[in-house]
Amino acid sequence: MKIINNTLHLECTAQSYIRWPQDKALFSSKKPYLLHGSGSNMLLLDRVYCGQLVESSNTDFIIREEDNGYYVELGAALNWHSVVKRLLDLGIFGLENLALIPGTVGAAPIQNIGAYGAELADFCWAVNGVLLDSMTECSYNNQACQFGYRDSIFKNELKDRFLITRVTLKLSKNYQPNTRYGALSELNKPTAHDIFKRVCQIRSEKLPDPAKIGNAGSFFKNPLVSVEQLAQLQKVLPDVVYFPYDDGEVKLAAGYLIEQAGLKGYQMQQAGVHSNQALVLINIGAATGLDIACLAAYVQQVVENKFNVCLQPEVRFINKNGECDAGEYLHQLRASSFYKNRVGLNEA
Repeated sequence: MKIINNTLHLECTAQSYIRWPQDKALFSSKKPYLLHGSGSNMLLLDRVYCGQLVESSNTDFIIREEDNGYYVELGAALNWHSVVKRLLDLGIFGLENLALIPGTVGAAPIQNIGAYGAELADFCWAVNGVLLDSMTECSYNNQACQFGYRDSIFKNELKDRFLITRVTLKLSKNYQPNTRYGALSELNKPTAHDIFKRVCQIRSEKLPDPAKIGNAGSFFKNPLVSVEQLAQLQKVLPDVVYFPYDDGEVKLAAGYLIEQAGLKGYQMQQAGVHSNQALVLINIGAATGLDIACLAAYVQQVVENKFNVCLQPEVRFINKNGECDAGEYLHQLRASSFYKNRVGLNEA
């Protein structure tokens, strides 16, 4: 049995543990398996996972310099924030907006991690790994990764089929600071180090340290809505926070909606909404995965009732058999008598 590490501090074990490539001979694609990094973006719903826990052990850090930039090959097992800092110290800039995002390099393209006006897709050159059903090594370039907002081919067509072992980034020597987003726009002619420090400061002030307080970072995606839906929402929330995203769509700040719904600092048994950042759900003490899920369902329900916007989880939901559809799970949970009793008892 192997303990499944996760930043929500939930107790869960897997039946077997496969480190890739050294244990690959023990792996069977015909048996259930879970691809795992650092557990920074998952909600474990049960105490036992009935399958194989599979992790890449690749920690390569290889830099190839060319006239206009750098190609950086990174092993999937590397810590993402450590990579950002290491490159900054080497004078290779561009990733500083993505500082302090928890998780491994291998998890970054799956979610297309992003923050403060930048996304992994802006820098990703290629993603290498193994198709586990055929044990075939493959490489996907940026376009083939089908990156979208917190989305990629690895969450869709290749979900649960592709073990990422290496990510190659392309970073330009013609550095242009990205200060389009939020508090970064207040910086005057910042260096990459200035942006890194400011991002770390903001995230440290708003987001709890998962080593101290169990959390999975941003629990919900920032919802995309039509311009027409935004106009309706502005009748209720004239100061609603939004950002242009694409033709006909804008991105709302999920944390702002949760806060405006009066849920900042809200607690339900051993689970809570963080008092400094409403987008973060926390394990107050001894919460179970179901406790966290019930709180998430309640937050989703209140925001939907007040603002007609349905928040969707950014966090992966894992049950005893593997990953399940998080949105569908919350939908079914909200319809259950267990959830209705839990909410009713909590509000009594």
